Amino acid sequence: MLEQVHDALWIADGENVSFYGAPYPTRSVIARLENGDLWIWSPIKLTPDLRAGVDHLGAVRHLVSPNKLHHLYLQEWKVAYPEAALWGPQSTIKKRRDLVFREALKDSPPPEWLPDIDQAWFHGSFAMDEIVFLHRPSGTAIVADLIQIFSDRFLREHWGWWRFLARLDGLTQDQACAPLEWRLSFINRAPARRARAKVLNWDCQRVIVAHGEWVRAGGHKLLEKSFRWLGA
Repeated sequence: MLEQVHDALWIADGENVSFYGAPYPTRSVIARLENGDLWIWSPIKLTPDLRAGVDHLGAVRHLVSPNKLHHLYLQEWKVAYPEAALWGPQSTIKKRRDLVFREALKDSPPPEWLPDIDQAWFHGSFAMDEIVFLHRPSGTAIVADLIQIFSDRFLREHWGWWRFLARLDGLTQDQACAPLEWRLSFINRAPARRARAKVLNWDCQRVIVAHGEWVRAGGHKLLEKSFRWLGA
């Protein structure tokens, strides 16, 4: 279930989930912080095998939703790890009023993970916002829906002839964007451009995405390309 990316960073691929009828692959990221605590980004379905693998790495202390769409499995992880704190932007907190979160995530990382993880808050859309993270020790950017990279193989297998919609939306490997409708929803692009400037100043070697193929090298170049739609 776990694939090691770095000494203190792992990924776990989950099941496909349906989003407006289209199958989406899911992925979680697990970081072991400097103090030994585990930071779980975008928790996927918690299977017994995944739980055993995570427990082997350390104590789960942070469960992180990067945007309001990545909340499906927060409750089951919280039940499994009651000592873990829930984190997310205000949009997630508002959507999941049944759960108790820490203070809303914005552009500056909280002290709990400041030595290990930086973050940038992309907002200015009337529909969505997202926190993009950088795992400093490995130079890995971690992106949920702002960059989606569906391989042709996945689209042929799971989307069939509907795969043309992924191309129109900008989700294929050669485009690697946020969905077109989300890009168009950024009426006020100034905050997102500030977030992009911060991200492009990171020392980024690789990019892990929640949906699709993650990029093992040339991370900074991908970020430049993927956020070009924000303009100057």
